[in-house]
Amino acid sequence: MFRDIVKELLEDCLEQRQDLFLIDFEILEGNKIRIIIDGDKGVLVEDCMFVSRGIEHNIDRDEHDFALEVSSSGATTPLTHPRQYQKHIGRTLEVKTADNQKFEATLTAANAQDIVLNWKAREPKPIGKGKVTVQKSATLLYSEINEAKVKIIF
Repeated sequence: MFRDIVKELLEDCLEQRQDLFLIDFEILEGNKIRIIIDGDKGVLVEDCMFVSRGIEHNIDRDEHDFALEVSSSGATTPLTHPRQYQKHIGRTLEVKTADNQKFEATLTAANAQDIVLNWKAREPKPIGKGKVTVQKSATLLYSEINEAKVKIIF
């Protein structure tokens, strides 16, 4: 019952702010509500406050005792939602797949089903000695990805 109330209020907030989307929502022991959001153009403190107020101000504290935490997805947090991939096009990702492949590549495209990664690799020349740099590409379905993180480059 309490979960349904919170979920409905959360959905109302996200409906009002189409640029924000839900990454994680859970209610822990003792009615501790934890919500993680992300946005198409990032998340500001004001965005977290908007969601927090939309929930907190609409639940009767005399009826339900709760704690509320609304935060944004961190820079080192794995990507879990297709909209997160779309906002990181052009950035370098570290991706681990279900079949234990690892990629460090530039995200060049993302849609509702899959992503496209591009990178350069050194391979032996087809004829003669030495190596040549070749452009590689991989298309991965979201279901094939175990973990994907944005690589922060300084």
